[in-house]
Amino acid sequence: MSAALALPELNETTVQPQAARFTLNEAILYGIAALLLFCPLAFGAVEPWAVFTLQAASAILFIVWLVGQMRAPQITVLWTPIFPPMLAFLALICIQLLPGISAYRHATYSGLLLYLAYGLACFLITQTLTRTTHVRRLATALVIYGTWMSLFAVLQSLSSTTKLYWLRTPRFGGWIYGPYVNHNHYAGLMEMLAPVPLVFAFSRYARGRERWAAASAAAFMGATIFLSGSRGGMVAFALQVAVFLWFLFRERTGSRGAFLMATFLVISLASIAWIGGSEVTARLSTISTNKHSEIANDIRLKINRDTLHMFARRPILGWGLGTFETIYPQFRSFYTNFLVDKAHNDYAQLLAETGLLGFALMIWFLVSAMRPAVPKIHNWPSDINGAVALVALIGISGILVHSFVDFNLEIPANALLFYILCAVAAMDPRFRNPRRDRKSKDRPAPDDLFV
Repeated sequence: MSAALALPELNETTVQPQAARFTLNEAILYGIAALLLFCPLAFGAVEPWAVFTLQAASAILFIVWLVGQMRAPQITVLWTPIFPPMLAFLALICIQLLPGISAYRHATYSGLLLYLAYGLACFLITQTLTRTTHVRRLATALVIYGTWMSLFAVLQSLSSTTKLYWLRTPRFGGWIYGPYVNHNHYAGLMEMLAPVPLVFAFSRYARGRERWAAASAAAFMGATIFLSGSRGGMVAFALQVAVFLWFLFRERTGSRGAFLMATFLVISLASIAWIGGSEVTARLSTISTNKHSEIANDIRLKINRDTLHMFARRPILGWGLGTFETIYPQFRSFYTNFLVDKAHNDYAQLLAETGLLGFALMIWFLVSAMRPAVPKIHNWPSDINGAVALVALIGISGILVHSFVDFNLEIPANALLFYILCAVAAMDPRFRNPRRDRKSKDRPAPDDLFV
């Protein structure tokens, strides 16, 4: 449910401040978009300087929004169902900071600051993403960004470099793909970006060359998930395609849609075969590690088992958000030369760090995000609200599947995009269908496009 605390009336004395506020809201929106694009390029925003940039930028944008609200005639706040579980999780982290609860208060405090940055981004995107033109501009930016990111990742991989951007060698090694030290995290990013051109290509808003360009971009972005060698990414993307196929043929069973999907799959497979089909086949046929630096699957299973032992020791409130790296060595049951600072399973790590309460709040959050999206998806090819909801739902589902075998949600760049998708999925219908509106020019259109 979306609600406004106060909606100002438009009259001669308020038109100018209202117009100024919308301009300010757009600046904030594009600031959040710039942050989304920056974080993956900054090695996933895992280093202290990048984390600080994420936190500081989100705080500054929130302060700017507050100043704009204070200067407006009335304060307007849009509400979505994900806010209550996010606030409840924030309260849980604050409880963990009480003496004797978190095993390492500094790590939990750092986790709190990062979570606040995610929360502010979700809040601001809810307040500022209110027009159809916003959706089109952001979607165009994400498609261009994802395509160029994919091209860069392939070129860097073909050069057999062991350096990020051909310049920097990771301190602890890794399987580099794109700007990420870990190829699984690149796959996670593409799982959330590829649905944007994929859904657009099959909607009725794409025409002629736009449709084929979007389908080609989605195919190439999806192909790089396989080329990255991430088995979790391959499974997650295959599920995403299956989900999309279900929604596609539920709405459109004609030969044109089937032909376009076949073309999409052919382009994907051709890209894989042309660039590195043998490597993908070898990767799918073995569960052992190869020449790249990566933790083997049997070690991951042991990490998950040890993590569950951590959870069993403190099942209610957990050890404290962000404390896994500090506490895990006490429970490790094997020897390895690798640094084990994550559980390689987002669900197991959440249980260990926040206990049953944190896990229950996560379930509440996901249900609150996804339940409002499902009704909007009806007639998504011709309804922009449905198309936006479908993009968010497919992106969320991919990461949720991938999280069983990796820790994408521990990477700030990927976690930020995931939270943004959840916020978008939970929004009430607020965008107008431009082509439909042109047929009824006699109907007046308000300044803002949410209802």
